[in-house]
Amino acid sequence: MADGREQGQSSGEQQAARPLDAIDRDILRILQMDGRASIRSVADRVHVSRANAYARINRLIEDGVIRGFSARVNHERAGQGASAYITLKIVQNSWRTVREQLQALPGAAHIALVSGDFDVLLLVHTPDNRTLRELVLTRLQAIPEVLSTRTLLVFEETDLNRRIAPDEI
Repeated sequence: MADGREQGQSSGEQQAARPLDAIDRDILRILQMDGRASIRSVADRVHVSRANAYARINRLIEDGVIRGFSARVNHERAGQGASAYITLKIVQNSWRTVREQLQALPGAAHIALVSGDFDVLLLVHTPDNRTLRELVLTRLQAIPEVLSTRTLLVFEETDLNRRIAPDEI
């Protein structure tokens, strides 16, 4: 479970969300605090059997509620000292093609199709500004479906590590 890969349904599959009960919400909060928590620890903290906790976590994964498990990384300390949000305007109806190409970019951390003055918001982490410049000018602008880009340098960031509140589910 701790390999960082996303699990659950593919993007093409959509089914009605199964309602979550208080135990499911508690399990989610525990795993958000510590994705490495053992089944035994989770079970003890939510007052269910290990088998029940295991089954619930697997159901949350299979239903796509839990998309995966990963480490939160300090990008600067990991040698990725330059970060930027890049906005892209793309050719209409080219989202799937562009998304595949953006996913292959080194340092791409988050990709979102959005509405407004631009079409795509891309977050990247690179070792330095020279590498960031090359990524934008050589890689991004070489994608035929990309009409324009705008780069917003990140000077400082704070990981909110947002938790799900009980009333949000």
